[in-house]
Amino acid sequence: MTKVFIIIVNYNGQKYLPALFSSLDKQTTKAEIILVDNHSTDNSVVFVEQSYPDVKIIKNQENLGFAQGNNVGIQYALDNKADYIALLNQDTRVEPDWLEKLIKKMEADKKIASSQPTILLWPDKDKINSLGNEIHFLGFGFTRGNGENISFLNKNDLNKDDIKEVTYCSGAACVFRVEALKQVGLFDERLFMYHEDLDLGWRFRLAGYKNVLVSEAVIYHEYHFSQAKYKYYYMERNRYWVLLKNYRLFTLLLILPAMIVMELGLWLFAIIKGWWWEKLKGYFSLLFNLAYILEERYKIQKLRKVSDRRITRLFVSSIDYQEISNPLLKYIGNPLMVVYWNLAKWFII
Repeated sequence: MTKVFIIIVNYNGQKYLPALFSSLDKQTTKAEIILVDNHSTDNSVVFVEQSYPDVKIIKNQENLGFAQGNNVGIQYALDNKADYIALLNQDTRVEPDWLEKLIKKMEADKKIASSQPTILLWPDKDKINSLGNEIHFLGFGFTRGNGENISFLNKNDLNKDDIKEVTYCSGAACVFRVEALKQVGLFDERLFMYHEDLDLGWRFRLAGYKNVLVSEAVIYHEYHFSQAKYKYYYMERNRYWVLLKNYRLFTLLLILPAMIVMELGLWLFAIIKGWWWEKLKGYFSLLFNLAYILEERYKIQKLRKVSDRRITRLFVSSIDYQEISNPLLKYIGNPLMVVYWNLAKWFII
């Protein structure tokens, strides 16, 4: 019998958990639920203890972030002989058959390491949050279709029974094959938050696996984008962290001119928006962690079964993410990157 675990990392999520657990009560696939609490200060743990006594609760003594928090739950599932491990954000809610449909597709193709459902926004259920995530060739990660009307599905030839290969699955709602996790490892805990799902999805593909969108499976995400300064620190630092770990050296050298041009634009943006200090701190953090990054790079490159030419065939050259859209990116950054990438990718080996 297939053994499935669902991991929910919680941090002060009391206002979201009743809706999430109510929807999980109706799901058609049997799964053990693990709530990993990152030292919440609200009553969310008490709520789950009293309302859902069968849920396994792991109480961390500090906020371990998304990456390490999920790893705690994943390790518990591995120790208890899981076959599949699903992740759900605390601010999601699910359709009854979401998990059944994801696992059915994964059972039919052993090369699928991770799958995700169509993620719609809540309460605006006619709008998309994610149809799988995109990787820009300079390491930016963003959701495909975010903010688009549901008709965007039809425009992109995604019918009800379709699956589509994506660069990586959203950590907000996805399922991992345990066999693949054991091969490539868990989330990189030093990333703390942001790009950890990108990094893991990249490693799956390097090992010869696929990440897919199962469009007929559906969940909802009460998502709100926040431009807090600390987020820019993690997003920028982690972007370079992941590039240094996963690209071949030749590919890094090939994209270096584009990286320099993008850095100049990002510094201008950071100064205007007031997060230049977070940008600078990101450089220092990379230097302090360089030995660790190189050690991880060595492990990953030994794991590699797929060339960068094949890996980058799904990478994009434009950043199409509504929340960070600006004239500098739209009229200068994206056009330059499109031209550069269309030339550079022919030289990737």
